Amino acid sequence: METLKKNDEIKLNIEAITSEGSALAHYGGMAVFVRGAVAGDEIVAHIIKVSKNYAVASLKEIIKPSEFRIQSDCPVSSKCGGCSLRNMTYEEELRFKRQRVRDAIERIGHLDVPVMDIIGADEINGYRNKAQYPVLIENAQLKTGFYAYKSHRIIPCENCLLQPKEFDDCLKAFEKWVKASNITSYDEKTGKGLLRHIYLRKAPKTGEIMACAVINSNSLPKQEILVEELRKIPDIKSICFNINKTQSNVILGDKTVLLWGKETICDILLGKKFEISPESFYQINHNQCEKLYKKAIDYAELSGSENLVDIYCGAGTIALSAADKAKMVYGIEIIPDAVENAKKNAQINGIENARFICADAARGAKELEKMGICADVVVVDPPRKGCGRELLETIKRMNPKKMVYVSCDPATLARDLAILDEMGYKALEATPVDMFPRTTHIETVVLMTRK
Repeated sequence: METLKKNDEIKLNIEAITSEGSALAHYGGMAVFVRGAVAGDEIVAHIIKVSKNYAVASLKEIIKPSEFRIQSDCPVSSKCGGCSLRNMTYEEELRFKRQRVRDAIERIGHLDVPVMDIIGADEINGYRNKAQYPVLIENAQLKTGFYAYKSHRIIPCENCLLQPKEFDDCLKAFEKWVKASNITSYDEKTGKGLLRHIYLRKAPKTGEIMACAVINSNSLPKQEILVEELRKIPDIKSICFNINKTQSNVILGDKTVLLWGKETICDILLGKKFEISPESFYQINHNQCEKLYKKAIDYAELSGSENLVDIYCGAGTIALSAADKAKMVYGIEIIPDAVENAKKNAQINGIENARFICADAARGAKELEKMGICADVVVVDPPRKGCGRELLETIKRMNPKKMVYVSCDPATLARDLAILDEMGYKALEATPVDMFPRTTHIETVVLMTRK
């Protein structure tokens, strides 16, 4: 086998795209990963790292482009860690994502589950209703953007194609405040500096915008300047700052202080109103979220006589969307503000058959168990790490006839489906939904029934 060395330049035929968006090829039996290439490309690659079992290379030249290759319409997509599929046709992106779900279920879960056609997006740009911008301030100049792949190096990005155009207006307001207030940006190494992130949310249906400065302090200097600049933007309804003094990668701290306007913004999803606080989980792609939740509710097959338990319920979006088809809905969520949002959302929509518990998923499920609540249908929508065995064992004791698993990570989904299969729950069908066009992320909803 030919030995690769750093700085070698080699010809490669790209075979596939990995779950992280890197291209995969083999050279002399060794796997080589290349950012920016597309399956089917013939390229010249420059080796930048060689390990025992694999090598990493940069794309030096495209000898023959793949039939799936297109010209990226973003000037920084090759450097930014966000849109790693922007140089690929959308049809090929959808095929890749569906295959990714299928491969994970087969290879990690060792299960044979039909994977339906992926539900693609009608709009692949401007769909994100939330942005969390890392910041760097140098010579009173604010730089915002996104982290480069596998780093905390900021790639400045103006007019990001995934974000609403109003977010750029908000960033310009923050730039003026930074220049006027002589503040510093947070340094992860020293734990010093004030501004950590700029956090923006937009309610797509109502247009309402929330702007939040995440800071390493209890107070915001020259806050009146920031409020004055942001209020020039027509749809701004909430201006706040969040206090995060922890030395960690977590973006938001536990306390948010309102500077002007409302504490929440309001959106409409599947015909119901939802109040969203800075801490609330709310799917970032509104239109695709409606398709995802419709599929989840279809899978639940509610007749009006069931108790539905929504674990990781956030602001209550799935539970409340399903409430008019169920006897009772119960939501479990660990973030207190999100639970308060969920209760208020039930109230403003006139929903009386909904109850919400503030607890982590496993403890909340145990509380329902102690209350003697019989769960006919359980919906789980966990974070990327999945559910884990403890929660799944609690769900098993609740003995629902049916489960609907909403996942944002095919690998942890496949792991949990295998555990549930051992516990007597068979996965009948999986439907991928493309919530995050031009990125490698994929959402999947799975129907499971008790064996």
